Amino acid sequence: MAKKQDNNQEQIGFHKGALATLAKEREEMQKILSVVEQLMQMHIKALKELGVDLEKMAKDVKKEAGTKKPKSKKSAGSMDELLG
Repeated sequence: MAKKQDNNQEQIGFHKGALATLAKEREEMQKILSVVEQLMQMHIKALKELGVDLEKMAKDVKKEAGTKKPKSKKSAGSMDELLG
């Protein structure tokens, strides 16, 4: 009986440790995502200051995608399509 209880305690410890590690990984991923978002916003702002109308470009891409079959599963007019 004690052996089964020890095994359960080991499993509980394993899962708690895994959750703690994954929670820290998630926090780090959120920090990375925040930095990427800030960098994207800086580039968008710089392009606007240089006279590039990203909203118009997105609408044009979306309009073109409506007349053609999409090449990928990405949504029409996405930032990735504009930059790709």
